[in-house]
Amino acid sequence: MLDFNLKGKVFITCKDRSVSYLEKEVRELGFVPESVSRTGLEISASMEECMDLNLHLRTASQVLYEIKSFYLRHANDIYRRFKAIPWEDYLDVDGYFSVSSVADNESVTTPLIVNVKAKDAIVDRFRELKGRRPDSGSDFDGLVFQVFWKGTQCSVYINTSGETLAKHGYRKIPGKAPMMEALAASTIYATEWNTRVPFINPMCGSGTLAIEAALMATKRYPGLFRDHYSFQHILGYDEQAFLAKKKKLENKIEEIPELKIIASDISLQAISFAQENAITAGVDHMIEFEVCDFAETPIPERPRGVIMFNPEYGERLGENAELEETYRRMGDFMKQECAGYRGYIFTGNMELAKKIGLKASRRIEFWNGTIDCRLLKYDLYAGKKD
Repeated sequence: MLDFNLKGKVFITCKDRSVSYLEKEVRELGFVPESVSRTGLEISASMEECMDLNLHLRTASQVLYEIKSFYLRHANDIYRRFKAIPWEDYLDVDGYFSVSSVADNESVTTPLIVNVKAKDAIVDRFRELKGRRPDSGSDFDGLVFQVFWKGTQCSVYINTSGETLAKHGYRKIPGKAPMMEALAASTIYATEWNTRVPFINPMCGSGTLAIEAALMATKRYPGLFRDHYSFQHILGYDEQAFLAKKKKLENKIEEIPELKIIASDISLQAISFAQENAITAGVDHMIEFEVCDFAETPIPERPRGVIMFNPEYGERLGENAELEETYRRMGDFMKQECAGYRGYIFTGNMELAKKIGLKASRRIEFWNGTIDCRLLKYDLYAGKKD
């Protein structure tokens, strides 16, 4: 049985180009990263603390707790090395588990070879010790073991999250080409929005950016919307401790009645989807939804805050000509109606971005799936409005 208070090596993964925002979150939770890479960071933490990390992190993908690291030369050695690990300390014989792996070794001819050999070793060890074996499969419904093998160094982790943390659990209706919740959170962190001034999101689609902004401002964390994690299947897990942590999340919520968050879209269906998602997230009372062309989005005079667009990128043939006009109008709207605000446009098409007609003061890199994107910052000086 695992001691949930035992400190160990924990690696928290995230999308490439988002690690600086993950590091900010981790430090705010009281942890000091021991190393930082492109797609994650390492800390020292207990399984008890991993529970808190899973409940709080907005920009992470997975929280991995290391149980073994060893020399592994060849695929032929996988079964022997894995069978020596005391899996019965972590997994109930009547439980369910899955294995996921990332391998970079010349002896690996197919990605599945590590998963298959590791599973065989685990179930055979249980058969010899217990006379029966746990169920296994590819679903992340039970205890998830994660393997990273590069060269001759292999590390085995408990993936304490299970399904990715990048989905925050409130978005029941995704809408058209939605932005993943963790990416939305990262882009909002990148704007350095202080959560007390207006956040304006024209062309809001299914509402992810506006909802994430409302969640951040009121300290509503992703764990409020999720009840299932891989750590709940570890021997030693205390259900009452988990429920107490969930209760603490509820107690952290801070309502801000004076905060203005405005989300608009020309599509009535998109606004309907966004409202439903906001209701699930418990922030529908915080967001003013408007069905209108983005140029008719109401902009509060004061205080001045952040306006953020996530327009289409023109991924399909023939779309660019139509979108050129949209991008030009976005630039005109920000320049003419949003003076004093900080403007941001998230796009995966830099040719279209040239049509905005404003000079970006920053170009912040992100990936949206496999699309190379930029969050473009525009300083919209007040000029005549002052």
